[in-house]
Amino acid sequence: MNAAGALRAVLFDFDGTLADTAPDLGGALNRLREQHALAPLPIEAVRPYASSGARGLLRLGFDLGPGDATYEQMRQAFLTHYAAAICVETRLFPGIAELLAHLERRDIAWGIVTNKATRFTERLVDLLGLAQRASCVVSGDTTAHMKPHPAPLLVAAERLALAPAQCGYVGDDLRDMQAAQAAGMVSIAVEYGYGSRDPGPRQWNADAVIAQPMDLIGRLQTPYAIMLKT
Repeated sequence: MNAAGALRAVLFDFDGTLADTAPDLGGALNRLREQHALAPLPIEAVRPYASSGARGLLRLGFDLGPGDATYEQMRQAFLTHYAAAICVETRLFPGIAELLAHLERRDIAWGIVTNKATRFTERLVDLLGLAQRASCVVSGDTTAHMKPHPAPLLVAAERLALAPAQCGYVGDDLRDMQAAQAAGMVSIAVEYGYGSRDPGPRQWNADAVIAQPMDLIGRLQTPYAIMLKT
């Protein structure tokens, strides 16, 4: 059945939800692979790992994990490559610009909660023209914990002066849904992002699942409510 819940703000994950960052993340990974005489990986091979950050990408590109002796050196090299070309091909996903404009017209606040480090998040948000529009931006190093811990989402709600139950959180990864649920927010999974692999978004126990950004509009009710899937 359907239920209505008060919604005063929509918060978004960044990589794989708000913006398609995979091309530039993949570019950094491939430049690092080139330094090690390895062939470039196709972007479609990179895309499913893009939400996992340096850890996931280094696992993909070099089969390295945090326990390996060279991991930290390789992580820093990857991040250096990424910082040097952070917004060459990165774009908002189709439909995101229209969705954000719709939320603004409805006076529904929107913000960003990401595990990406502040030094990258702030640059990208600015370069994509969102810095003056987002009501809050919470990065992976804003709090002592990253998603799936609820702390970053709770900080976002505090900055918006809203109860967590008045906020929806949109993400493309199981960790996003776990964080939203732990924070007491409406959890909204997307099928267009990087996390649509087995088990996919419809197995994440999200309150709602949307195929495209604009599908969220159809679930918004007046005033400030969302139609939930049970």
